[in-house]
Amino acid sequence: MTFLDQLRTAERQNGSLLCVGLDPEPTKFPTHLRGDATKIYDFCAAIVDATADLVNSFKPQIAYFAAHRAEDQLEKLMEHMRRTAPQVPIILDAKRGDIGSTAEQYAKEAFERYGADAVTLSPFMGFDSVQPYLKYHGKGAFLLCRTSNPGGDDFQPQHLADLPGQPRLYEHIASLAQGPWNLNGQLGLVVGATYPEEIARVRALAPTLPLLIPGVGAQGGDAVATVKAGWRAADGQTTGPIVVNSSRAILYASSGPDFAVAARQEALRTRDLLQAATH
Repeated sequence: MTFLDQLRTAERQNGSLLCVGLDPEPTKFPTHLRGDATKIYDFCAAIVDATADLVNSFKPQIAYFAAHRAEDQLEKLMEHMRRTAPQVPIILDAKRGDIGSTAEQYAKEAFERYGADAVTLSPFMGFDSVQPYLKYHGKGAFLLCRTSNPGGDDFQPQHLADLPGQPRLYEHIASLAQGPWNLNGQLGLVVGATYPEEIARVRALAPTLPLLIPGVGAQGGDAVATVKAGWRAADGQTTGPIVVNSSRAILYASSGPDFAVAARQEALRTRDLLQAATH
């Protein structure tokens, strides 16, 4: 089963467009775990167990593990997710962007060491920074396209004068991902929830690609506007799904021992909000 098939299956089974981002920061953990980086796995596994039937994917952010020398805990968490929620695909948020043999090693890390189903990438260095990941049959790669951070304005909306029609940079990335770069149907795009009009533009340029949309929740993205901009009623297998990520609002919904219960309640609220926006 390909990543896209996994994503559609999880969306259908769980009735969900929601992705829970796993960004463990020990200083924000519930009081009884706070500051203890050795509890990263325990915290994240509890979140996974509480929300696995409410999501279409999980998205661990690798830096939050590596910064605390917790890569072994990430490996353990990936195994836990594959064992207890095999129907839910895992997107490793790594934002790699190198070429050649280095990119090959990053791809090996994502897909062989961690066993991810998809990975996030920066396409700034061009197609040869993406191609090594596409050698892994059935795996997915989400390319940064129109991101939700303010600094995204520095490059992404700028016009490319040398191309016909002078598309904006993010429009060009979307067109490449939909077209010549998407050799085996493995690509998706990252578009921020804080720019719903540009989500709609990306969807128009890349109608069949999955869109990973961070920024809902703590970052202030409008969940309803996000769905209206990026979601389209399924037409066979031709319409790309959306993956709407929320991290902090779910992870840190409570600072008490009931943190997993509170996370489930927030995930349920967000899932239902997103689902209602499709009607």
